[in-house]
Amino acid sequence: MTDYLIRGAKLNGGHAADLIVEDGRIAEVGTGLSRAGARIVDADGLIALPGLVDLHTHLREPGYEASETILTGSRAAAAGGYTTVFAMPNTSPVADTAGVVEQELALGEAAGFVHVQPIGAVTVGQKGERLAELGAMASSRARVRVFSDDGFCVFDPLIMRRALEYVKAFDGVVAQHAQDPRLTEGAQMNEGAVSAELGLAGWPAVAEESIIARDVLLAEHVGSRLHVCHLSTAGSVDIIRWAKKRGVNVTAEVTPHHLLLSEELVRGYDARFKVNPPLRRDEDVQAVREGLADGTIDIVATDHAPHPDESKSCEWQAAANGMVGLESALRVVHQAMVETGMLTWDDVARVMSAAPARIGRLSGAGTPLEAGATASLTLYDPAPVRTFARGDLHGRSVNSPYLGRDLPGEVRWTLFRGAATVEDGVVAATMGAPVGTEVRA
Repeated sequence: MTDYLIRGAKLNGGHAADLIVEDGRIAEVGTGLSRAGARIVDADGLIALPGLVDLHTHLREPGYEASETILTGSRAAAAGGYTTVFAMPNTSPVADTAGVVEQELALGEAAGFVHVQPIGAVTVGQKGERLAELGAMASSRARVRVFSDDGFCVFDPLIMRRALEYVKAFDGVVAQHAQDPRLTEGAQMNEGAVSAELGLAGWPAVAEESIIARDVLLAEHVGSRLHVCHLSTAGSVDIIRWAKKRGVNVTAEVTPHHLLLSEELVRGYDARFKVNPPLRRDEDVQAVREGLADGTIDIVATDHAPHPDESKSCEWQAAANGMVGLESALRVVHQAMVETGMLTWDDVARVMSAAPARIGRLSGAGTPLEAGATASLTLYDPAPVRTFARGDLHGRSVNSPYLGRDLPGEVRWTLFRGAATVEDGVVAATMGAPVGTEVRA
């Protein structure tokens, strides 16, 4: 394995320092460092961040490899500065058994670009009828700690209560897709003035907010951990803020697209902007930004959702929901939150690395850049502004809402356990399983 001497990087955007990377770990942090035989990386002007951690990624394998595979999704993640992704269970077969999550773990290890941490389904087949093998997945080699039926709401309150009770035994968390299915039948976009003008069936904010309100009360009653996926409305921010003040053990995520894009983009009927939950009002965009800034919302998660061209290059009503987002996430957060002064780079390290690793109970991921830590990090250049293009995408699908949009910054290097997955802006063609410290739940 190559050793590196990274010179002059701004740690979390702060003071400049040198880092020596040896045998997959950060051996030393300081100034004026030298190391014979190490490859020198000139990081002057670059921001060094702990390797990014995404708590919400759809890698599609097994079953939907036309959209993405664990290998192609891992390359996309590395291109965006990620070193750990949590893979949602809506695969075929559904990741609702120890066997499937162990298969996903092994495929991630074989790809070698990032640590792929499986998320287990809450219910068998994500059908919402009976609990999946939560304990078996937790005790498997994958050591699953996050469980979700994402794409579907765990709508039955008794099932949701039982899931919260079950995962409490091994410090797990239920990650809820907050969507009342009855209130969103046939929904095509956010419900409001724009949907009425366009004649598209609306997805009301209350469909999200009512489930969150119910679930924070259930989590309080059980004394268990609840995580709210892709929070998108001002009302949802208010409910999470209230619950946290009450002492409920709840965390929440917001996606990059809900931090930047609004329902006005639907006017062009471009299905790249069709997503669940839908793009909301400008007021909601401002509210989720403020919620992330004040700590009500804990993390940014991509909800990377690849789809083949035929699922997006069609009329709006027939198009699939979802956007790819791994390669663009850091640049979008830079634009929406850092350039606006709402987050510092130290905050970015928290919401895109340390906090998601903590929620997912992964040690060795999201750790500060200090001597002895696993050398999983990204070097980000905040200076350039470039138009986001297809060449920036490294997965199997290209359904990005940012194509043709100017975004700041560029990921220059990504190291995963000391191995360069991105080198001077170029993503490695192959990796294989790198040598390094195993990330454990």
